[in-house]
Amino acid sequence: MAVRTAVIPAAGMGTRFLPATRATPKELLPIYDTPALQFVIDEAAQAGCTRVVIVTSRAKPSIENYASAASTDKVAVTVVYQDSPLGLGHAVSCARQAVGDEPFVVMLPDEIMGDASLTKELIVLYEKSGKSSIGLKRVAAAEISSYGNVKVVGHKGDTEDIVEILQVVEKPKPADAVSDIVIIGRYVFSPKVFDKLEQIKPSANGELQLTDGLAMLANEHALLGVVSEITRYDTGTPMGLLRAVIEIALERKDIGPQLNSWLKEKFNK
Repeated sequence: MAVRTAVIPAAGMGTRFLPATRATPKELLPIYDTPALQFVIDEAAQAGCTRVVIVTSRAKPSIENYASAASTDKVAVTVVYQDSPLGLGHAVSCARQAVGDEPFVVMLPDEIMGDASLTKELIVLYEKSGKSSIGLKRVAAAEISSYGNVKVVGHKGDTEDIVEILQVVEKPKPADAVSDIVIIGRYVFSPKVFDKLEQIKPSANGELQLTDGLAMLANEHALLGVVSEITRYDTGTPMGLLRAVIEIALERKDIGPQLNSWLKEKFNK
């Protein structure tokens, strides 16, 4: 079945960005002149999705206001609500009724990709295999504990970047890492994942972790991954957002040359 729906979890309160997020949700903080959320909506449309479902909180009405004006002739944007902050697994579950019995993409808005190529590749892989497929990347050992970590094996008959996931570990200590490969924020799921998410138990902090659902899929040999070198900006921290603003602006024809000249002047003094 073709993948045509994208789910964007956007209910977090953005405490790392206080005091800015008292007034503006972190997903609407600008990357130069474009809200971060719009980059992800545009990526979904470029990957062939015709519908975007944003999972938000009733405490963030500006997300709903933005979504109400974000639909285009290519993609329809709607919202559903996560009424309690119970983790990413719970946020995805909140989209179940809106998604229906269809495969779907999950796109984390804290991660802005350089283009839609990874999401397109994951969709093709799902449509070819029928198995849930997730984005992966290799990182330095010091970074592994910030991510979900996976043990993989090459997937027979596919290219080297496509792997089968054998084990999923959430933010392991360095000594417990199972590889140098981590999960990044692009996923394509079979609707069966909703049943897995209903089975997971809360973690120590009371949240329902999406990685626990992924681990169930891996145990059933039903989870593939694409190890990607795509350009990726982690906007989940103020420094990450600042880096994204600078690097993305430098790539733009309208502001890039002017910004580049100013930076050279600033740092050559």
